[in-house]
Amino acid sequence: MTKIDPAVDAPLTEAVVTGLSPEQVREQRRRRNPFRKPLTSLMRHAFLIAAAVLMLYPVIWMVVSSFRPTELIFREPGLSFDSFQLSNYTDGWNALTYPFNVYLLNSGLVVIGSIIGNLVSCSLAAYAFARLEFTGKRFWFAIMLLSIMLPIHVIIVPQYVLFSQLGWVNTFLPLIVPKMLATDAFFIFLMVQFIRGIPKELDEAARIDGAGHPRIFLQIILPLMVPALATTTIFTFIWTWNDFFSQLIFLTKPSLYTVPLALNAFQDAQSSTNFGEMFAMSVVSLVPIFLIFLFGQRFLIKGIATTGIK
Repeated sequence: MTKIDPAVDAPLTEAVVTGLSPEQVREQRRRRNPFRKPLTSLMRHAFLIAAAVLMLYPVIWMVVSSFRPTELIFREPGLSFDSFQLSNYTDGWNALTYPFNVYLLNSGLVVIGSIIGNLVSCSLAAYAFARLEFTGKRFWFAIMLLSIMLPIHVIIVPQYVLFSQLGWVNTFLPLIVPKMLATDAFFIFLMVQFIRGIPKELDEAARIDGAGHPRIFLQIILPLMVPALATTTIFTFIWTWNDFFSQLIFLTKPSLYTVPLALNAFQDAQSSTNFGEMFAMSVVSLVPIFLIFLFGQRFLIKGIATTGIK
């Protein structure tokens, strides 16, 4: 005998009695209890706000600690606003061998070079995989996807040997030149998925008008790839700005230090680490990431949603 579920069958039974559809019965029930939906929405938003505060607590704690003396940061943990001071920012800016703006400029140069390299090389490679037909296309596309699985620790030693023989160690070239060669397979795959979503009829119409592949790419495909290009720009900025390992390997001169290396130098500059100054400069280093994410989140969401990466 089939067991009746009241929660499921009650609207159907009431619909049979009243002559209304089950959807109309459910709508009438919602009207009888007008506070049900607002209460559910309120509970959902309260949970999300609590989760956001929990995740942001370490960042908030770091910001608050950047305004406190070092000796009080761990002695009196928590979000305490006593002994509020700005000296951590002024002293931390000049605490290392060079002013902190030197390290910001170095990171900016590496980031700009990496962004330009990824946008140019990855978009060209993506167009080739998405629109051109050549021998071994699927094989090379599979090899490209397999390269995503290789951790940087596997290739860093051969790279260091190669760049050392070229005399590129202690320059920005090892950090920028590989980006010019489409080495970030993730962005190639992202752009390939985006280009495949563009109707091929646009290419065929341009080809009838006499356009070749360079013109089709520059005048038709590239303008339509703005969301994917913006996503690549944002991810490249964040990953390069926060990169510590590869920059630690190739940059050993203090004058060439980037922001991650400069923050690490606070621990080696003196016998006892000045956490107040280090936290202050960490907050400064977070500002560019916050701004680029704030102004680019619309393109980031659109780019991910339209490429199938979601």
